[in-house]
Amino acid sequence: MIGKILAATIIISAVVAGAALYYLQVYAFYDTVTPTGTDDVQITAQATGTPEPIVYEDFRAIDSDSSPIRYRACFSTTSSLATLSETYQPYTDGAEPLNAPGWFDCFDADAIGAALEEGEARAFLGERDIEYGVDRVVAVTQDGRGYVWHQLNRCGAEVFDGNPAPAGCPTPPEGY
Repeated sequence: MIGKILAATIIISAVVAGAALYYLQVYAFYDTVTPTGTDDVQITAQATGTPEPIVYEDFRAIDSDSSPIRYRACFSTTSSLATLSETYQPYTDGAEPLNAPGWFDCFDADAIGAALEEGEARAFLGERDIEYGVDRVVAVTQDGRGYVWHQLNRCGAEVFDGNPAPAGCPTPPEGY
């Protein structure tokens, strides 16, 4: 009888711990971003090298203080892909959308990645080093759907792996 009670206690504890871990990973650390309505979506201009707001609507975003690469956003724009391509800097460091939690259903990293590979979408530099080693990437599809995420750049990937900053990278802040 004691063995059954002990086994039941272990199983119940494991189920509770698993449910808590799932909740913490998928829901607890994300916050909904409150849009400003004017500068939530910015892309780096070719002429000035500084981020500029673009025309957008239907903006939704999530973020987390636990990691600089948990930011995800979705929007729509009336700006054509041709106009954006002529005006803003492309993201040339290999745009790779990162998965979002399943409940943030407007952001499908696999579909965005496929659209980028097939040429149905283009990636632009939102802002370089929004935090050390992390770039904000903005992708826009031909039909005006847009997505934003944070991605490690070359400098960040090396430094966060514990290596020294590569040549041409800024010195990492203290603590990295």
